[in-house]
Amino acid sequence: MKNKNNIFNIFRNLAFQVFLAIIAGIFVGCLFPEFAVKLEIIGNSFIKIIKIFIAPIIFFTVSIGISAIGDLKKVGRIGLKSLIYFELVTTFALLLGVLIAHVLQPGKIDMNFLEKKDATKYINAGEKSFDWIAFLTSNFTLQILLLAIISGIGITFLKNNKNYIDTLKKWSDFTFRILGYIMMLAPIAAFAGIAFAVGKFGIATLLPLGKLMLTMYTTMFLFVFVVLGLIMYYFKMSIRKFILYIKEELLLVFATSSSEPAMPSLMAKLEGLGCSKSVVGLVVPTGYSFNLDGTSIYLSMAVLFIAQLYNITLSIGEMISILGLLMLTSKGAAGVTGSGFVVLASTLTALNKIPVEGLAFLLGIDKFMSEARAITNLIGNGVATLVISKLEKEEIRSF
Repeated sequence: MKNKNNIFNIFRNLAFQVFLAIIAGIFVGCLFPEFAVKLEIIGNSFIKIIKIFIAPIIFFTVSIGISAIGDLKKVGRIGLKSLIYFELVTTFALLLGVLIAHVLQPGKIDMNFLEKKDATKYINAGEKSFDWIAFLTSNFTLQILLLAIISGIGITFLKNNKNYIDTLKKWSDFTFRILGYIMMLAPIAAFAGIAFAVGKFGIATLLPLGKLMLTMYTTMFLFVFVVLGLIMYYFKMSIRKFILYIKEELLLVFATSSSEPAMPSLMAKLEGLGCSKSVVGLVVPTGYSFNLDGTSIYLSMAVLFIAQLYNITLSIGEMISILGLLMLTSKGAAGVTGSGFVVLASTLTALNKIPVEGLAFLLGIDKFMSEARAITNLIGNGVATLVISKLEKEEIRSF
């Protein structure tokens, strides 16, 4: 009976369902290409549903995040140090993702990946100079973002603003709950997306996806062991020893594809190393919203990957715009299932140059990159707590 339950649990696992959907999609695309091409409408419909969540999720996450910044300032020195550290490290993670994606170009392969008639309007758009005025004044996504920023700042000045923040959090939780239900359709969308891509463009479609996964995992490995490793070394700590110290939490994150279940145990272990309750209690929960290093790398690389698929050249101004948008929209939502797609969709929609439909190519592999994102996020938040503790002159025992 126990073995039957284990088998049943495996089939209920979303990652396993997506894996089966990918295999089925490849076979359908190879054996029945004409039928597979007709499945494009399913993937596109899924993307259109995801786009519905752009406005509410941007508004809730950004306004709540700015309100939280107001609260952090109230706690004084520790909060300010945490904010500075979070912004510096996540910005570097975004830049690293952009740099490596630009150099390795995982979306570029030696084939006509997209038919000219499909890509012409985007390639032509890439030849136009970037219009900052039009970008800032006629973009619905940016208007929502501006409204969220103003609302967040306004809430920080209200008396008893905790009530307003709690109300926003309730609506935010409700929105993400609905999004979670929508993401249960991911296997169907992944099947349709892979089947369409293979049926229309051939089995070589899988090459850039595999290259993206390899590039993503390599980048996150370098970020953890080089960037975070150097930070730890500067403060006379070892990233390798720390990873071994939290290996149980990392295994839990790998199994669940989320860093949130490991948070209580991580906090306990950090306190066991000598970090004070005040530092741990502030830095770790806040870091889950403001210090998502793995998610930052994924988002920046994914945007460039889609641009490369469509042979779109991005100007310096557009790259700065992408980084600026991701610095805001990636905060707060990235730890929730499906929110990464919403953040990507909102960024592409705001830029209005890279086709949002390109997200369909990521449907099949997104779930398999979530483990790397979550593990990098967890390690990053642990390192942040240790660094802030060191800056607070706390005695950290050897581990």
